[in-house]
Amino acid sequence: MTDNAATEGVVLAILERMEKFRLPRAFEIKDRVDAGGLLDESDIEFLEHVMHDSQEIKKLADQRTDLQDLYTRAIDLYSEIMDKALENEKKT
Repeated sequence: MTDNAATEGVVLAILERMEKFRLPRAFEIKDRVDAGGLLDESDIEFLEHVMHDSQEIKKLADQRTDLQDLYTRAIDLYSEIMDKALENEKKT
């Protein structure tokens, strides 16, 4: 397998994981914190995985402009969730 084929395989795996698993759950968490909810340990662990995936995408996005939007959106979503969750924590 060539380096390009291996890289393409990694990109496809990351994109599939983001689409099917990471983003749907991240949006569920965002809805909950937007409604005033707090993060639990599993949410925090999950968001750490989202950040890890985003860092992997960043490495690839630096080389592939078609991934830059996905990287930016994932980071923005993570930031929105964390900011709102912190705001909710301060209210309790």
